[in-house]
Amino acid sequence: MGGGQTALRKLRWLVRAEAKIKVIAPEVDPEIQKLRDAGKLTIEKSLFYPDAVTSNLVLVISATDAPNVSEEVFVAAMAQGVLVNCVDRTELCTVIFPAIIDRFPILVAVSSMGRSPTLSRSVRGWIELRLPNALGQLAELAGRLRSEVKTKLPSVDARKAFWEEVFASKAADEAMYGSMDAAVVEAEKMMARASSDGSIVLVGAGPGDPELITLKGLRAIQSADVLMYDKLANPALLEYARRDVELIDVGKKGPREAVKEGSDAARPSGTTMQQEINQTLIEQALKGKKVVRLKGGDPFIFGRGGEELLAAAEQGIAVEIIPGITAAMGGASYAGIPLTHRHMSQSVRFVTGHSVEHGVNIDWPELAKPEQTLVIYMGLVGIEKILQRLVDAGRGDKTPAVLLENATLPNHREVFGTLEDLAGKVREEGIDGPSIIIVGEVAGIPAQVHERYAASSIEASTSS
Repeated sequence: MGGGQTALRKLRWLVRAEAKIKVIAPEVDPEIQKLRDAGKLTIEKSLFYPDAVTSNLVLVISATDAPNVSEEVFVAAMAQGVLVNCVDRTELCTVIFPAIIDRFPILVAVSSMGRSPTLSRSVRGWIELRLPNALGQLAELAGRLRSEVKTKLPSVDARKAFWEEVFASKAADEAMYGSMDAAVVEAEKMMARASSDGSIVLVGAGPGDPELITLKGLRAIQSADVLMYDKLANPALLEYARRDVELIDVGKKGPREAVKEGSDAARPSGTTMQQEINQTLIEQALKGKKVVRLKGGDPFIFGRGGEELLAAAEQGIAVEIIPGITAAMGGASYAGIPLTHRHMSQSVRFVTGHSVEHGVNIDWPELAKPEQTLVIYMGLVGIEKILQRLVDAGRGDKTPAVLLENATLPNHREVFGTLEDLAGKVREEGIDGPSIIIVGEVAGIPAQVHERYAASSIEASTSS
């Protein structure tokens, strides 16, 4: 019942389902008329009358805001034992329709059980943002290969592992970009390589904010048999893994944590802990599992991903690398600090606080050169010594510097200062979380931005 836009939205889904449809309404939308002309439905131009509802119907929908019509439709449907849906009238429904995410032939339904259609539509929007528009192309790829996969991979577990790998691979990208033939060729190569051997994926989890992970990294998490994670990867990302995934915490205990626990003397070295992680990666992969190693930032920027790659290569285990946004890039951007800037910084150097604190193979005059940005990872423990050595090597003590703690997270903190006073300010603030230090003229840009906004506000208020 009803012939407007609301009715049209319902009709499109019913037409796709090849239902036998009759529309009763005094006037109908031109698009509904076109569906009638195409033979998809019939139209009776009439006001609603109870006898229109008969027991041989499966479903009656009232998609009109005409007074009392939905009540009359509901009474007639209940009398005939027919399912009924009155749009936006939950109390007059025996069946409700979810919000639909259409990635045909992939369909996702979201329902609030009739309590809040608006919330359902909002959730649908959130999910739609995460689902590529061309997702349905993956179903076409699977359809093309299904018989061949069943023949060549008789094991259910082998087929499951194969499809999970395909849907997170270059073949999936090719399919969604519209290159279906190339996708089939790539998937067939993967099928030829398929065996009981497992694989390893090194995934950059980004600097902290879970929304900064790449879509490819997210798909890898979702397809993991084993998910190994450290303390720098946001725990919220673990929620995207399968329910049956095996979670392994491989977070290393830093020196400050060990001191707090009174166990510094017994703390194994970073190299020893990394060797244990490498061994676990290999053991799990040799069991035929897909092992995803979730690493904070990017796997290859002070993440020891190279060591894990080499360890896997020694055993002949396939490794895929999925880059991530580094702590330096993410933290600096969130703080409004460009790592390079014309006339201020022509280059960027990344160093670790451990090496510069202890002076291991460090060319201090080179690090202290002007017109470059210095990013120091893990520099909190030795911040006083590090900053002083830069001054001693010739970098001006008034050079802007900033420490970023818990970069990109809601509890992030930014401590701005200079080489002369930053260490003292950091200690005063009681900073003790994961941090990076940025040294260079670019660290002064946020203050300039603030000054310009303030000046423009004063100018605007004066002119008005």
